[in-house]
Amino acid sequence: MCGLAGMLLPAAQTPAEVLQAQALAMGQALHHRGPDDGGTWVDAAAGIALAHRRLSILDLSPLGHQPMASADGRYVMAYNGEVYNFATLRAELEPLGHAFRGHSDTEVLLAAILQWGVEDTLQRANGMFAIALWDRQEQCLWLARDRVGKKPLYYGWAGDALVFGSELKALWQHPDFDNDIDRDALTLLLRLDYIPAPHSIHQRCYKLMPGRVLRLDAAAVAAGASAHRPEQAQRPYWDARARMQAALAAPFQGRIEEAEEQLDGLLRDAVALRMVADVPVGVFLSGGTDSSLVAA
Repeated sequence: MCGLAGMLLPAAQTPAEVLQAQALAMGQALHHRGPDDGGTWVDAAAGIALAHRRLSILDLSPLGHQPMASADGRYVMAYNGEVYNFATLRAELEPLGHAFRGHSDTEVLLAAILQWGVEDTLQRANGMFAIALWDRQEQCLWLARDRVGKKPLYYGWAGDALVFGSELKALWQHPDFDNDIDRDALTLLLRLDYIPAPHSIHQRCYKLMPGRVLRLDAAAVAAGASAHRPEQAQRPYWDARARMQAALAAPFQGRIEEAEEQLDGLLRDAVALRMVADVPVGVFLSGGTDSSLVAA
């Protein structure tokens, strides 16, 4: 499962040891998501701290440890999820001069971002993920979430600091986090039995929308802390409605037998991608049509 957390300050005002302790506490709150390994990374001069808890699935060695830096040191990433087509991306990157020490999808993601940039890489990535990426060159933080939002990612303000994490309990660890309830979100919960993104149960705290990215630097953090409406800065890199409309505009024209054959091929390909692991793989079978097809 894995989990990530961290914070970005509007100015370099906190000693490294304090940032380290805060990041460690935020990461420890997510221990249940990643009992196999944990790590933190701090740059006090930039006011950034990242924490990660790891459930080891790919590359069980220390070469899969996170937060992980790119080969040139420009990017540092804490990442929760799995990019199913990482082997294909790696095969594209190696002829372009990228060398790999291990065989984790995390390392491939970082190399892809070096080669193609953040949003182009997200367009190429087939998977489920939540990403926190620090760009040391541009001094900015990228937060990203997979296309349909399978992996959670919250962000909000603790005083004037931006805090983010896979679960709210990570954000709660910051001493300045405001636990006030958002009454509008509570109304949504009572009406719908859940709180839709970008809202969360707390004021000044939001869910990153599926298929979107958020780019923040120190100035944006300071502005967001005062404006209290940072969810407007989320930018889509993938549009489900546009993909649906494109599919409806070009419907399948073949016979039912051809449709069955194509569906069988797609299912086999999708399941095979998800079977790639360095640990045993299982399936939760509820007995419905979809899970029965996957299990079969």
